[in-house]
Amino acid sequence: MTELGLTTKTPWHLWVIGVVSLLWNGFGAFDFVNSAIRGEEYYRQMGMAEQAIALMQTYPNWMWIVWFVGVFGGLAGSILLLLRRRWTFEVWAASVAAAVISLIYCAFLSDMLKTMGVGMIVMPVVIVIIAGLLVWYAHAMRKRGVLR
Repeated sequence: MTELGLTTKTPWHLWVIGVVSLLWNGFGAFDFVNSAIRGEEYYRQMGMAEQAIALMQTYPNWMWIVWFVGVFGGLAGSILLLLRRRWTFEVWAASVAAAVISLIYCAFLSDMLKTMGVGMIVMPVVIVIIAGLLVWYAHAMRKRGVLR
């Protein structure tokens, strides 16, 4: 509904972005849950090197919280987008903030670069870029009156 009481038609791309982001963020949640519950067994199944597994086992508790906010904020944002809720922007903004904190930790505050090489930073950068684009999209849809 707009301020005049008129409804704004949902653009087709909202459904595409909503479903694709739901799948993307759903995998992030799947990865988090398996990392938390199965740990080393899951990492081995995913083909992680021994050094990487050892490093993951030293993950500080505060980073687990950051990771949780990032992945489940992303998942919640996708659901909110599909429901056309205006809180999509804030939830995805929290998710991207968590992704940035995670990237900073991986790149500068841990031994990940030294242990796993520069290539390991690619995925966290991709995650931050995608999360940032989703925040931008939610902002644009809210501004157009699509999110209510």
